Amino acid sequence: MATFPSITPTYGAQKTSQPKVTTVQYGDGYQMRAVFGLNQNPKSWSLTWEVSETNADTIETFLDARAAQESFDRTPPAEASSGKYVCAEWSKSIPYLNRATLQATFVQVFEP
Repeated sequence: MATFPSITPTYGAQKTSQPKVTTVQYGDGYQMRAVFGLNQNPKSWSLTWEVSETNADTIETFLDARAAQESFDRTPPAEASSGKYVCAEWSKSIPYLNRATLQATFVQVFEP
């Protein structure tokens, strides 16, 4: 299992939770909810790196090699334990000479 390079993202990472819940709405206004599956609350992280072009290339090469189909280990900001993530979308801009801004969304997956 590959581990994401230890390049720290810029401050301001955003964590999103969207629990998987099945809801049934009855005609009298009564509503019933049930969680769906064992790992029903995967996290999604929106991350930005403002780094040198060399570090941005390192991150981009790592993500290209997995191409949203192979997961990798990563410890999110301010969290104690690592998790498995995939990245299906990222973008890179070069605002200045030898500087790059890379934005990516990591989605937590549950695998053995």
